[in-house]
Amino acid sequence: MIHGPSLGIGAAMASLVLIAVFFGLGVVGYEPELSIEQALPAQPSDTVTTETFLANGSPFLGDPDAPVTLVEFGDYQCQACNRFFHNTEDALIEKYINTGQVRMIFKDFNIIGPDSVTASHGAHCANEQGLFWEYHDILYENWAGENNGWASAENQAEFAREIELDMQRWSECVETGRYSHSILASNNDARNLLKITGTPAFFVVGPDEKISQIQGAQPFSVFESTINTHLK
Repeated sequence: MIHGPSLGIGAAMASLVLIAVFFGLGVVGYEPELSIEQALPAQPSDTVTTETFLANGSPFLGDPDAPVTLVEFGDYQCQACNRFFHNTEDALIEKYINTGQVRMIFKDFNIIGPDSVTASHGAHCANEQGLFWEYHDILYENWAGENNGWASAENQAEFAREIELDMQRWSECVETGRYSHSILASNNDARNLLKITGTPAFFVVGPDEKISQIQGAQPFSVFESTINTHLK
């Protein structure tokens, strides 16, 4: 669930791809500081706020006004992220998201390699056409390993065609790296503010702004217990 070798090598590679486009940015938040209920692997920065979990991420899946927010920091090439998608996400959608109790957001933490960054760009560009989650899903539906070519730019273009994106608009967006700033900021949130050590990493934000962390592709029962605690 935690990609040790990939974290060091992949993070460096992904950072090089992004840093060539944008560098030296910080995340600014003005909301009250939040407490984290469960201990993180390392102490998070004092600047963690609600905005840390919402900025530079995906559109909400579910009711934007849902009382509980589930935040996933993930990498589209990550094996454990793929396992969460296939084993747990549908049950969460059925029980909590479709019933208006939880909204979900995805934030990029690119720790595997350059194709992970390309996938993040593809998803953000698909969002311009209202198809972020469709692109997110088709990536995981076609997952075939880490750094073995399945998430190449060519294959991702084919995925974009399959969900009927306007290819001229999507390709122009990806090729110009329009979302490099957002992707790098999301990676900085994960690594520098939240001290996340692997993917997937989840945070459950309750209506009282208390936060719980779930590390890794835990079974549905773990998410259920944590979410129910915040819904009480």
